[in-house]
Amino acid sequence: MRDIKVKPATGKLGIMCVGLGAVTTTTIIGTLMTRKGLSKAIGSFACEGLMRIGKGSEKCYKEVKDIIPVADLNDMVFGAWDLYEDDAYEAAIKANVLKSNDIEPVKEELKAIRPYKALFDKSYACNIDGPNVKTAENRWELTQELREDIRNFKEKNGCDRVVVIWIASTEKFIPRNDEVHGSIASFEAAMKANDTANIAPSMCYAYAAMREGCPFIMGAPNLCIDIPAMWELAEETGMPIAGKDFKSGQTMMKTVLAPAFFTRQLGVTGWFSTNILGNRDGMVLDNPENFETKRRSKTSALENILDSDVYPNLYSDMYHKVRINYYPPRGDEKESWDNIDIFGWMGYPMTIKVNFLCRDSILAAPLVLDLVLFSDVALRAGEHGIQEFLSFYSKAPMHKDGEKPIHDLFKQFAMLKNKIREFAGYEADQELD
Repeated sequence: MRDIKVKPATGKLGIMCVGLGAVTTTTIIGTLMTRKGLSKAIGSFACEGLMRIGKGSEKCYKEVKDIIPVADLNDMVFGAWDLYEDDAYEAAIKANVLKSNDIEPVKEELKAIRPYKALFDKSYACNIDGPNVKTAENRWELTQELREDIRNFKEKNGCDRVVVIWIASTEKFIPRNDEVHGSIASFEAAMKANDTANIAPSMCYAYAAMREGCPFIMGAPNLCIDIPAMWELAEETGMPIAGKDFKSGQTMMKTVLAPAFFTRQLGVTGWFSTNILGNRDGMVLDNPENFETKRRSKTSALENILDSDVYPNLYSDMYHKVRINYYPPRGDEKESWDNIDIFGWMGYPMTIKVNFLCRDSILAAPLVLDLVLFSDVALRAGEHGIQEFLSFYSKAPMHKDGEKPIHDLFKQFAMLKNKIREFAGYEADQELD
């Protein structure tokens, strides 16, 4: 008999989102519409995915939700923090991502989702501001308020479990400081001393979540849980953590194309990427300090996949540049453009151009849903610490010091499926599907 390692998904699953903007409201609305039978969870592997289990005569294909006990969408309850006071309905209208006929059927459920006051520091996202903000003397006291919010939300909604996910803005770049970020003790001391230079708002949410027994997911490229103090806290509290930065559009395409060049041993001399977008994310990234955080996330994949240590003649001189341009008329309908200069047999040059007219929130919403559902599975399986199997959803997959992350989308997908097999009591394998 198989040893299924995941406890049943009993009771309600609370999802507390940091940020109630375009991505969050699109995720919530899509989930609510799906459970009413008015839509489908397209793009969600946890809800719609089909995969192989077993080998040989035992080989068969099943839906993921029939292999492991994924939480039912009907058991999900949404909450949020945001620096604006709009309820989820008002926020969705202002985000202008979805048509009214996709919003109105769930209007009453959306109006019931009113955001808690946010822990916000304008110095970390100076291009935005709002009135719905917590005030306290230091980061420690503010974090205690976040913990109280989680407890209140859980009690009010009768939740059995809660997952916290950051779907808010990219914070300005801050380097890791091991004097502060090196241990829980030094991190907590810095919070109490109100060290705002080293303790970012997102770190406070992550700390509060784990202390309250909630898995935490980082959906932006912020430093946040990518520090030893957070790894230690995840071990101490037994909480899964995952991230960082949703791999939704341009970077997803890079992690598809780059492995093709590598496996076919085609050289790359240059890769120029630019984006135009006009949503709140674009507004925040219009600030150079915030863009630097995103730039590091968006450039890391190519250098990892196109390994110049393996093929120095093909990739050691590759020039890679990333640009993001805030263009308000485009709204959430982002456009990414890539110019890729490659070379092949006898060094002859070729060029590939990719023009991706995408919808930022439409691509990100199923990633949010999957990250929440799989983090909840990991929690019920007794997993804790960095969940490498969720790298499939991240631009800059988390990893501990001395380890090398996997960026190749297809390798990441194999990791995800093998973890699902493991949860269900099957052997991990490399057999082709």
